[in-house]
Amino acid sequence: MGLIARDRYLQKLIDRKENGMIKVITGIRRCGKTYLLFELFYNYLKEQGVDDKHIIKLALDDTKNKKYRNPDELYYYVRAQILDDNPYYILLDEVQFVDEFEDVLNGFLHIKNADTYVTGSNAKFLSKDIITEFRGRGDEVRVYPLTFKEYYGYLGGDKLERFEEYAQFGGLPLTLSRKSTEDKAKYLSNLFKEVYFKDLEERYSIDLPEVLQLLTDDLCSSIGSLTNSSKLAKDLKSAKNVKVDSQTIATYLEYLEESFLFNQAKRYDVKGKKYFLYPSKYYCTDMGLRNARLNFRQQEDTHAIENIIYNELIARGFSVDVGVVEIVSVGEDGKRHQKQREIDFVINKGMRRYYIQSALALNTDDKEKTTLRSFLETKDFFKKIIVTKSYMMPWFDDNGIYHVGLYDFLLDESILES
Repeated sequence: MGLIARDRYLQKLIDRKENGMIKVITGIRRCGKTYLLFELFYNYLKEQGVDDKHIIKLALDDTKNKKYRNPDELYYYVRAQILDDNPYYILLDEVQFVDEFEDVLNGFLHIKNADTYVTGSNAKFLSKDIITEFRGRGDEVRVYPLTFKEYYGYLGGDKLERFEEYAQFGGLPLTLSRKSTEDKAKYLSNLFKEVYFKDLEERYSIDLPEVLQLLTDDLCSSIGSLTNSSKLAKDLKSAKNVKVDSQTIATYLEYLEESFLFNQAKRYDVKGKKYFLYPSKYYCTDMGLRNARLNFRQQEDTHAIENIIYNELIARGFSVDVGVVEIVSVGEDGKRHQKQREIDFVINKGMRRYYIQSALALNTDDKEKTTLRSFLETKDFFKKIIVTKSYMMPWFDDNGIYHVGLYDFLLDESILES
């Protein structure tokens, strides 16, 4: 089969070409950073007529390039390749193998006709603070696991069958090369044990690694549920008899976010236009990793779809919050009563805002009424969308609410504008 299309990220690199900054490709391990740089972007440069002499390409995890892990060797090697005034493109994979790589890369900025792109996979490069190392001259391109559109675009076939595979095994590209379900499951399980937890322990000197693993399991088990550090600490105490303070849990939550394993969705008061400090929701960056961590025991469609929609929206570049609508009513006793109703996602990009509810189906009047109620109480004119697991054609109801099938939503990025 051909190459997996990662057009969104390729275009980001193209847009940043020769912008005078170091392009830093970040993202969870095994999400396709090397593939993006060494296959897709390299092929693009060749198609634009750039010859190999003007593409300085080094995989620093390759033993044959071991001597270039020395910062002086790398710097002088690159300088020696630049023989004229035409643009040169420096593509470095796994640059963390180089000691003091920040100084070397900042040094490349002084070469006027050099354009630098790097990936990295150690704990430092998996952190959101990597850009600070480049003194304001780093330009981050964040890569996510495959969306369903990318996954389906590569494999084709029956949409429903492909979606069920995707919901179970996720979008890490190398899962596609594993033929059996057993091989896919083993690959994903080993990533947590052999890669992700070791990265976290290396970077943060984790004192309680077993607590970190139990916390990860708890988050995986409760995706889309409201929680906070105090509740999680109580859960560990009651379920596992593990005593740990809420501050440690809060710190570990931050580590899991910084390492791109989970994303936090904060609660936003739609009418009051303010954020709540807690509780929040946490979504796993990849459903396959989440399922593997739970030994594929929890396969609830409702939570899986919600997590997949969240990841899709993040990949499309939206900021995503959990909406809260405060409803005040007067009871028969004459007293005012306050209730909070939830909107699954309040999403923003630039001046655009949308409200999205995710539902497996609206198969009863009560279910439909409950789902729509939060929308109707916002009392505003932002577009409101319900996504259900169906093949139905998109349509507007009498309240102006847009109903969309899940597969259309995931496969057509323009559907929000329809």
